[in-house]
Amino acid sequence: MADRSDNFPCPECQVGNLRPRRISYFTMEGKNLVSVPDFPAWVCDVCGRREYDTSALAELRAMLDTTRHGTRPSRRRPQPPATSAPPTPADPRRRS
Repeated sequence: MADRSDNFPCPECQVGNLRPRRISYFTMEGKNLVSVPDFPAWVCDVCGRREYDTSALAELRAMLDTTRHGTRPSRRRPQPPATSAPPTPADPRRRS
Protein backbone atom coordinates (compact mmCIF):
# COMPACT_ATOMS: atom_id res chain seq x y z
CA MET A 1 0.00 0.00 0.00
CA ALA A 2 1.34 3.42 -0.96
CA ASP A 3 2.06 5.98 1.70
CA ARG A 4 -0.72 8.58 1.76
CA SER A 5 1.84 11.35 2.27
CA ASP A 6 2.96 10.79 -1.35
CA ASN A 7 -0.54 11.50 -2.75
CA PHE A 8 -1.97 14.92 -3.48
CA PRO A 9 -5.41 15.80 -4.91
CA CYS A 10 -5.35 16.49 -8.65
CA PRO A 11 -6.06 20.17 -9.41
CA GLU A 12 -7.31 19.23 -12.90
CA CYS A 13 -10.00 16.57 -12.36
CA GLN A 14 -10.32 16.98 -8.57
CA VAL A 15 -11.08 13.25 -8.36
CA GLY A 16 -7.72 11.52 -8.66
CA ASN A 17 -4.48 11.82 -6.76
CA LEU A 18 -1.09 12.95 -8.02
CA ARG A 19 1.43 10.20 -7.34
CA PRO A 20 5.20 10.20 -7.85
CA ARG A 21 6.26 8.43 -11.05
CA ARG A 22 9.24 8.26 -13.42
CA ILE A 23 8.21 9.19 -16.98
CA SER A 24 9.73 10.25 -20.30
CA TYR A 25 9.98 14.04 -20.55
CA PHE A 26 10.06 15.82 -23.92
CA THR A 27 10.75 19.48 -24.66
CA MET A 28 11.90 21.61 -27.58
CA GLU A 29 15.23 23.40 -27.23
CA GLY A 30 15.35 25.75 -30.20
CA LYS A 31 14.77 23.45 -33.19
CA ASN A 32 15.91 20.34 -31.32
CA LEU A 33 13.73 17.82 -29.53
CA VAL A 34 15.13 16.90 -26.12
CA SER A 35 14.02 13.60 -24.62
CA VAL A 36 14.79 12.66 -21.01
CA PRO A 37 13.88 9.14 -19.91
CA ASP A 38 13.13 8.31 -16.28
CA PHE A 39 12.24 11.91 -15.35
CA PRO A 40 10.56 12.52 -11.94
CA ALA A 41 6.98 13.77 -12.11
CA TRP A 42 3.64 13.67 -10.34
CA VAL A 43 0.94 11.91 -12.40
CA CYS A 44 -2.81 11.82 -11.69
CA ASP A 45 -4.12 8.27 -11.39
CA VAL A 46 -7.46 9.27 -12.98
CA CYS A 47 -6.96 11.93 -15.69
CA GLY A 48 -3.21 11.51 -16.29
CA ARG A 49 -2.27 15.16 -15.60
CA ARG A 50 1.48 15.54 -15.18
CA GLU A 51 3.31 17.99 -12.97
CA TYR A 52 7.06 17.87 -13.25
CA ASP A 53 9.46 17.97 -10.33
CA THR A 54 10.66 21.59 -10.06
CA SER A 55 14.18 20.77 -8.88
CA ALA A 56 14.64 18.26 -11.73
CA LEU A 57 13.40 20.88 -14.23
CA ALA A 58 15.84 23.44 -12.84
CA GLU A 59 18.70 20.97 -13.12
CA LEU A 60 17.72 20.10 -16.71
CA ARG A 61 17.53 23.80 -17.65
CA ALA A 62 20.98 24.37 -16.14
CA MET A 63 22.42 21.47 -18.15
CA LEU A 64 20.79 22.72 -21.36
CA ASP A 65 22.08 26.25 -20.72
CA THR A 66 25.66 25.02 -20.25
CA THR A 67 25.54 22.99 -23.48
CA ARG A 68 24.03 25.93 -25.37
CA HIS A 69 26.85 28.22 -24.24
CA GLY A 70 29.55 25.63 -24.89
CA THR A 71 30.73 25.42 -21.31
CA ARG A 72 30.73 22.42 -19.08
CA PRO A 73 29.53 22.60 -15.49
CA SER A 74 32.23 22.43 -12.88
CA ARG A 75 32.38 19.24 -10.86
CA ARG A 76 34.20 20.97 -8.05
CA ARG A 77 32.28 22.11 -5.04
CA PRO A 78 32.18 25.87 -4.62
CA GLN A 79 34.41 27.08 -1.84
CA PRO A 80 32.93 29.28 0.86
CA PRO A 81 33.97 32.92 0.63
CA ALA A 82 37.04 33.85 2.60
CA THR A 83 36.16 35.84 5.66
CA SER A 84 38.10 39.01 6.07
CA ALA A 85 37.64 42.11 8.11
CA PRO A 86 35.72 44.83 6.30
CA PRO A 87 37.87 47.75 5.18
CA THR A 88 38.10 50.53 7.69
CA PRO A 89 36.21 53.62 6.57
CA ALA A 90 38.24 56.68 5.69
CA ASP A 91 38.50 59.37 8.32
CA PRO A 92 36.08 62.13 7.21
CA ARG A 93 38.35 64.77 8.75
CA ARG A 94 41.26 63.71 6.58
CA ARG A 95 41.62 65.39 3.20
CA SER A 96 43.06 63.55 0.25
